[in-house]
Amino acid sequence: MKRILFSLALASVLWSCKTASTSITNASKQEVQVAINLNDIKNDKVMVTVNAPSISTDEITYHIPKTVPGTYSEDNYGRYIDDLKAYDAKGNLLEVKKTDANSWSIANAKTLYKITYLVNDSFDTETGKKFGDDEIFSPAGSNIDAGKNIMLNTHCFVGYFTNYMSIPYEVTISHPATLWGATSMTDLDASATNDKFITSRYAELVENPIMYAKPDYTTFTVDGMEILIGVYSPTGKYTAESITPEMKTMMTAQKNFLGKINSTKKYSVLLYLSTMKEDDAKGFGALEHPTATTVVLPEMMPKDELVKSMKDVVSHEFFHIVTPLSIHSKEIQYFDYNAPKMSQHLWMYEGVTEYFANLFQINQGLIDEDEFYTRIAEKITRANTMNDTMSFTTMSANVLTQPYKDQYLNVYEKGALIGMCLDIIIREKSNGEKGILDLMQKLSNEYGPTKPFNDEELFAKITALTYPEVGTFLSTYVSGTTPIPYATYLAKVGVTNTIEKVPGNVFLKGKTPYINVDQKTKEIIVDPKITLIDFYTSLGLKGGDIIIAINNKPYSLDNIYEMIAESQKWKENDAISVKIKRNGATQIINGKVKLPYEEKDGLKATDSSKNKLKEAWFKA
Repeated sequence: MKRILFSLALASVLWSCKTASTSITNASKQEVQVAINLNDIKNDKVMVTVNAPSISTDEITYHIPKTVPGTYSEDNYGRYIDDLKAYDAKGNLLEVKKTDANSWSIANAKTLYKITYLVNDSFDTETGKKFGDDEIFSPAGSNIDAGKNIMLNTHCFVGYFTNYMSIPYEVTISHPATLWGATSMTDLDASATNDKFITSRYAELVENPIMYAKPDYTTFTVDGMEILIGVYSPTGKYTAESITPEMKTMMTAQKNFLGKINSTKKYSVLLYLSTMKEDDAKGFGALEHPTATTVVLPEMMPKDELVKSMKDVVSHEFFHIVTPLSIHSKEIQYFDYNAPKMSQHLWMYEGVTEYFANLFQINQGLIDEDEFYTRIAEKITRANTMNDTMSFTTMSANVLTQPYKDQYLNVYEKGALIGMCLDIIIREKSNGEKGILDLMQKLSNEYGPTKPFNDEELFAKITALTYPEVGTFLSTYVSGTTPIPYATYLAKVGVTNTIEKVPGNVFLKGKTPYINVDQKTKEIIVDPKITLIDFYTSLGLKGGDIIIAINNKPYSLDNIYEMIAESQKWKENDAISVKIKRNGATQIINGKVKLPYEEKDGLKATDSSKNKLKEAWFKA
């Protein structure tokens, strides 16, 4: 999973025809048969019918997941289920008792024929304030917009019977002919209004999201892997074709970087673009699956920012085909959706994945050295704001509870830096010939998608495959509580710390915005409650001024991201013209840009004697 925070400051600115019942039979008792009806949606609710397998107990429980892999939070998807009923073969109702937020106990289960229930969507309920407590992260949620879009994350719609997770699932989805389902699964129904998918077990179904919308997709092949890009853009601002060139370039580079590791033959990227209205998604980022990524971003983003964010989140999620797909523990292989036991090794699942998402870009020439150093320096800065003495393995194993859950975001910061340090150690000990990618290839060969490792044995296996120094690092800095001396490891490749003055953003300082938005009028207003920086005072701008246009381009809530993005290009003393409304009167203010500057920690290569190892680190 990768979350994109389009600045908490901006958040505060922007958010102050077959029927299902006729499509299934009970012919086979060795599978769970599911029918989802997208034709008859009422009040944003979808009817689901589940034909049960043969039940041998007097009572059985049907569960909707509390947690799904990759989310690391207790989301309770069962709260979106209404009116669950159970029937015998004659249509008689069976007694159903709801035992918790996600579970329903069914009496006389030996006679159970089917259950039915309604599914609400989660996008409608989002506020965007904090995901992980009361809100479901959008890429893991659901959208039900009749005739337009159904974001069908399967775990939101389909559950499982106790002890029947390992039998096949047959899922039939009836839908309008105008909607097409983008997914990595194979549709076994040739009709334009019904889809049929079969998976070997419940866990496989959960890992295969489907996005229904007007067909807007592209496909291309990279080194034997078929890749599908599916897009839902409410206003048509973006199409799959418009972002495919950048996605193809990036994913080709990723495949080149991975080399021998090739865990899947088909991969889908499902992009949902949010209107950011009250009833739409507000949790931006992506959720990985073995053969797919669901991505949610704001439709109002300028294209260059959209593509940049897509590169960020999709490159991260794509590298999950290495871990946890090919390399994972028993906790993931036998994931318990309602009483999950978490693995100790988020440093690998998320951290090494995030490290690869940055390393491959310099390896493949997509970014230069300076940009790579900037990214690493920013991760060090952000990691230092977290609890640096908390055992990473302890945090990982307990990530669903406090105080550990508040440290989860460190998997993208310190987790990636753990991967970097391990990479440098292996490079140094092998004279540049091997790195952490070689280690992951060995682990993939040792285990693979169907053979999990024991959590407590992984460090010993990694040490055996590499060097004693790697084992010492893992025990001291990953399972231990000692802060990592990043400078020590970076010095091995000739990189040292620097401090430099860099220009900041004129509209945002960290989490603090200098502007607000009137949700009714969509007007952008200079915040009257904050002390303004030189950018505003030098132009004579005041709190309460309404920004109408900058350099003759009109701005409002609808294109505020374009204004933010454009401001990133401004240089000190550039000429600027700002059209404002003050006390009801319109005026134009001309002047020069005065940027805020701040000191920022950075990194720079200063020891040329380490160039050989540094080049091996980047390019080998």
